[in-house]
Parts: sequence; structure tokens; C-alpha cells
Amino acid sequence: MNPDYLSLASWLREFGADAAAVLVSLTMVTVYYMVFRARIRRDPSHSIHFVNEIARRIWVESVMSNSGKDVMAVQTLRNFIMVGILMVSTATLLLLGTMTLSGQTEMISRTWHVLNVVGSHAGELWIVKVICLLAVFLIAFFAYALAIRLATQVLFMINVPRQAQEQYPMLAAAHVARRLNLAGLMIAIGMRAFFFAIPLVFWLFGPLFLVLAMGAVLAILSRLDRHQAGL
Repeated sequence: MNPDYLSLASWLREFGADAAAVLVSLTMVTVYYMVFRARIRRDPSHSIHFVNEIARRIWVESVMSNSGKDVMAVQTLRNFIMVGILMVSTATLLLLGTMTLSGQTEMISRTWHVLNVVGSHAGELWIVKVICLLAVFLIAFFAYALAIRLATQVLFMINVPRQAQEQYPMLAAAHVARRLNLAGLMIAIGMRAFFFAIPLVFWLFGPLFLVLAMGAVLAILSRLDRHQAGL
């Protein structure tokens, strides 16, 4: 019998269930975003992210056209930055906690894998799972760090006098609003990374839990992403 065939067959026996779960999960995510994008192309206001972008743009234009709102603007942006700092700290703790899992393969194979009835118990796969978690938390860390950077820049730009806005077009309200919206996008990406870390955590217990958790997360996101949901 062909040795390559034997190698492939043994690989499928060992890792086939986990590979299938990952493929199903990625397919679910792809279908979700394809349907969501098709919907917002027909009606952009269907997306809460679109509504948030408009709200931030109008807020920046209102603040920069009214010098009496300086204090309110600084307080609002300070709160925005504090959220980013909190989430960066959370991502850092999660990164450190996840890295400790990489050195506990033998012990975890006797505990966490108790519920893993169809997936692989191989230590190599465990390392792959931990690396996926680390990648997601790193994305969240950098997204929140970039949000802090952008919001700090807006903190100074939003209080420039009207004469400076006329002299330097890059300090006009439209450009400042675009920068604040980019900071908001980074916050959204970081939060989305945290959401998708949930199925990866459940994957540590087995491939079936990965698929179930991914379905649950997408069901929640289907409401959170919609402006009409009121959430």
C-alpha cells in the first residue's frame, strides 16, 4: 500500500475532526459577513457601525464649530482613551495567561480533554490552538493600542482654533472626524477579536465545542451588528 496514503489516512484519523470543525467555523464566518455586507450595501443604516461613524462625525463637527464645548470634548475623549487603556491591559493579561498554557500540555491532556470525545489529544495540536489564541489576543492588543494613539491625536486636534483650521486643511473637522472614526474602527476590531477568541477557547475542549461556540457568537453578533436591534 502507498505509504503516502497511509500517512494521509492516519493524519485524517488523528486530526480530521478538528480540521473539519475549523473548516465549518470559517465557512460560517464567511457566510455571515457575506450576508451582512450584502444587506448594508442595500441599506447602510442597517449596520450599527455605519450609524456610529455618522454620530462621531457630527459630534466632531459640532465641537469644532462651537468653542464652548471644549471641556465636554476633552472629557469625552478622555473616557474613550480610558476604555482603550482598560482593554489593552485586559489583552495583555490574556496574552500572558495564554502563554502559560503552552507549557502544560501533558497535564491539560488529562483534564481539559476529558470532554474531547471526537477530536485529537495530540500535543502538537494543542500548541496550534494556543498559537491561534495568542494571534487573536495580539490583534486585539494592537487594535486597542492604535485606538489610543489615534484618540490622543484627536484630543489635541479637536480644540484647534478656527483660524488654524482654515490655515491648515489637515486640521479641518472632516479630517479630524476621519481620524476619530479610525480610532472607533480599531476599538471595534479589538472587540471583535475578543468575541472570536471565545470559540477558540472552547476549541481547547474539543472540535464540537468550537462549532457550537462559533454558532453562538455569530448569533450574538447578528444582533449587535444591527442598528435595528437596539443594542
